[in-house]
Amino acid sequence: MKLFQRLLVAPAALGLISPIAANATEINLNEISNYSDVESIELANSFDSDQPNKSLLLAGGEGLADTNSYDGDFSETTTASFSVDFAIGAVDGSGVTTSITDGDEALQATYGFQIDLNTSFTGEDSLDISLDAGNGNGTLSEFDLNGPAATSTTGTTVSDGLTVDGVSYTFPLGGATVFVGDNTDGSMLFTTACAYGGPSNTLDDCANVNAGITGGGLSIGAAYDFDNGFTTAFGAQFSETGVATDETNDSYALNAAYTADSYGVSLTYGNVENSAANETYTAVNGYYSFDNGLNISAGYEIGDKDNGNPDTDETEAYFVGINGEVGPGELGVAAGTYGSMTEKLGSIPDRMMYEIYYSYAVNDGMTITPLVYTVEADPGESGDQDETGIMVKTSFSF
Repeated sequence: MKLFQRLLVAPAALGLISPIAANATEINLNEISNYSDVESIELANSFDSDQPNKSLLLAGGEGLADTNSYDGDFSETTTASFSVDFAIGAVDGSGVTTSITDGDEALQATYGFQIDLNTSFTGEDSLDISLDAGNGNGTLSEFDLNGPAATSTTGTTVSDGLTVDGVSYTFPLGGATVFVGDNTDGSMLFTTACAYGGPSNTLDDCANVNAGITGGGLSIGAAYDFDNGFTTAFGAQFSETGVATDETNDSYALNAAYTADSYGVSLTYGNVENSAANETYTAVNGYYSFDNGLNISAGYEIGDKDNGNPDTDETEAYFVGINGEVGPGELGVAAGTYGSMTEKLGSIPDRMMYEIYYSYAVNDGMTITPLVYTVEADPGESGDQDETGIMVKTSFSF
């Protein structure tokens, strides 16, 4: 397994050392098919099977069987897409405190893998399943790769396992779009007005950290498009072991947005139950796209934790980012709070994060994204230091 992981990480290291253009070799599929164009194989039916001999086409997960297919084949409305991410880098100052002088600063490499399966039964609905694997939640977690890089209580590393990341079914109902899902964000149908698409896990929230509810167990929601730029949406998420009960924590959220040709604005309100407290969050987002392809996005969120202590019951998050095409790729720069800042002793501390990235496509299925970021020291943790991360991600889609 260790050898396999090293082999998987190798392309990421190569992408960092020498990102050169790669051209896919052209393959004449028609010529290849001439070698396998078999009308029938008698052996296939030599066991008194009534099934006809067929040549089924597998091509990118699409069109896996025709309308006469038998059980065990994918329907022709089913598609599959695959993605793999490799990352290599280091974070200076990670894990360093007054008592810990040797933190988690070594050069590290991680990967993530994802399979997305989609099918439709009516042409207007969609059943979606996402399968994830990887070991990407360690020091390089800002790339938000799949898989837990964690250690269990027995000391066994828990990573690399293939898990179901989410299952959802979306369908039209009375002019609206409705969904129900498990392990799916309740804000799945929300429209957040943000054109910034940076690679970091923190700033790509565009300061909509808590209002756009995420991480749900059982989730439901609905959205309505007025066909004039305005959209509205509702979402809720519950614990599977106690749906909408007093003993479990539930979350509810509303979203409204307006999108025009060159700009957009959105408002999101979320109510998140946390034991006996109801935490409420309101986020405002907006963006503007210039004619030259440059985008500027901003977001602001304020929250009330309703914990009974007036000195620690408010939160705040804000963000501004600029991105656009530069040369063969996209350049982006952003600054914002490191997640949501919680009030301490009557004031909300400012812990900022700054990042710059450049993402460029080597070919249709391969993209390389270097990222440099810095996070200010946590003012509430004695001896904490500023963190500076330098890393590169190589992404494959097929």
